[in-house]
Amino acid sequence: MSCAPSAASAVLRLSRAVVFATACGAVSAAGHALAGGGRVPLGACLAAVLTVLAPAYAINGRERGPAAVLAATVGTQTALHQLFDRLAPGDVTALGHGHPAPGMALVHLTLAALTAWWLHRGESALWLMIRLYGAPRPAIRLFAALPAGAAVGPIPAPAVPHDAPVLAGGTVPATISRRGPPVRA
Repeated sequence: MSCAPSAASAVLRLSRAVVFATACGAVSAAGHALAGGGRVPLGACLAAVLTVLAPAYAINGRERGPAAVLAATVGTQTALHQLFDRLAPGDVTALGHGHPAPGMALVHLTLAALTAWWLHRGESALWLMIRLYGAPRPAIRLFAALPAGAAVGPIPAPAVPHDAPVLAGGTVPATISRRGPPVRA
């Protein structure tokens, strides 16, 4: 099954955006809960992923370097922190007057850095596979250059008669070498 280049690139962009949005949303919700921000409801998590999906689709038209992935991840973590604070049950002023606690900010920044590193490694691997898959294959060109009647299979080994003489002697012991310290006499 083959797709047109524009359809294939749209599918690739959408799948990369879904991975980015899902990873950032899940990691941010888990970090928010672990840092004391309270459990994030599933609806808020889904809203976060859908909120991040459109900007992620817009910015990932080509391969991004580690700095761009880190900037996008830190921005996403900051936006998701604000979203989770607004959607958290209870009074916002009781949680620190709407300002992030240093521990919460540290958790979000640490998770953003780890998520950015993880996403960049996946991004690098994906683009490497795309480049390798799209590269011309020298082996295919080699086989295409062979004449039609050329043998392509393995080279047969020479036949040895069953009654061939067995050579006795020191050929095998001469090839044995011992590793390790010398034997004491």
